[in-house]
Amino acid sequence: MQYKAATVDEYIAQLPEERQVVVKKLRKLANDNLPEGFEETICYNMPAWVVPHATYPDGYHCDPSIPLPFLNIASQKNFVAVYHTGCYADVALMEWFKNEYPKHVKTKIDIGKSCIRFKKMETIPYELLGHLFSKVTVAAWIAQYESVIKK
Repeated sequence: MQYKAATVDEYIAQLPEERQVVVKKLRKLANDNLPEGFEETICYNMPAWVVPHATYPDGYHCDPSIPLPFLNIASQKNFVAVYHTGCYADVALMEWFKNEYPKHVKTKIDIGKSCIRFKKMETIPYELLGHLFSKVTVAAWIAQYESVIKK
């Protein structure tokens, strides 16, 4: 399900109540744990944390009018998703997360290239996600991004 909103608050207000609780917790987790310099916004019709154009004027290579994406949170039809592009770009970070996950959650991890899916809201490992969110600085993300894009 895709929601249209101009702000994160508008996005959350459209969600069913049980999803609002989860997305609000994930939003707070991102705002409390992401290193300084990431900016909260709406990108691709979902809450996002990006490197703003003021910091990285080139923007996203697929569409330079969009600031450089880093993290998104979405309420989908059957799950809540956390899209962490740092995991997609950094194999070591992805492996760290996959190895830590079973220490926090008994169910099997449901993860794609950057998408971590949670079908059971009660199994979301908030503490682990907070730690994941804190691991990549803006400078490190830009360097990682450019190492792949500007070859």
